Amino acid sequence: MPSRTQADSIAAHAPGLAERPECRSDLIQSLVDGVDRYNPDNVTVFEDYLAQQCQDGTYDCLANLALLKLYQFNPHLFKDEQCTNALVKSLAAFPQPDFSLHLHLLPPHVLVFTSTDSLSEAVQKLQALNAALSSASYAKFWEIYNSDDLYADLVADCAGFEAAIRRGVARTTAQASRVVSKSVLGSWTNLKGDELENWAKEVCGWTVEGEEVKIPVNKDNEAKPTVAMENIKLEQLQRLIRHSAEILCHNVMYICTRSYYRVTIANSYSKPKSPSKNKKGGESN
Repeated sequence: MPSRTQADSIAAHAPGLAERPECRSDLIQSLVDGVDRYNPDNVTVFEDYLAQQCQDGTYDCLANLALLKLYQFNPHLFKDEQCTNALVKSLAAFPQPDFSLHLHLLPPHVLVFTSTDSLSEAVQKLQALNAALSSASYAKFWEIYNSDDLYADLVADCAGFEAAIRRGVARTTAQASRVVSKSVLGSWTNLKGDELENWAKEVCGWTVEGEEVKIPVNKDNEAKPTVAMENIKLEQLQRLIRHSAEILCHNVMYICTRSYYRVTIANSYSKPKSPSKNKKGGESN
């Protein structure tokens, strides 16, 4: 059994933007915190840092965004390989939406689906993977991933890419489920047999019983009854009763007034007419 919980393990690999990753040095911290992050002379610093992340499996979203921002301001410094690696690292941070943040810093021509250059093709391939992950179509993700050797080339520089994706799948699964079948979990992780069982037990800390994988209770997958406690003061109740009484009196007066006028009008029409007289004062026949 792992020493840390599954949720803690995943969180350690995908810190949020507001958090400082353990891999971030004081130099990088000073750059991302200050105006020097826009200094083109620091491009190589961010590039070397990205290469380090790819090698040791760490991840720093803010630093990688700073690199793409420098490329945006200095197109002559743009490097396709660095851009692709930054996208792959952000994709591996799933289920966080970091991929979209990186995508919006790319040159517009790269995002056009009719483009045929190698970078545009790579971006389109990675977008297909991101779409599958975003819609929780994990089996579809692995189907797409295994359908083209280009995917293996795209993630070749980023150590632990597949393991990071599986951690993301484990995190979302643990948030929504208590029990999942081995066949379904296998399609979601691209694992089967002993490899799947070992991953579920050793990496996630889950229990395998027959054809089912059981996930421990956590704050997300535990069904809790919602008890709404309402504290109404006497003053509030008095205002409510007084307002209701005012509305009731108004409605009663309105109904009585309408009834009075209806009766008055009805009586005026039902009253018998007096006999008419002729011009000489006599009564008409």
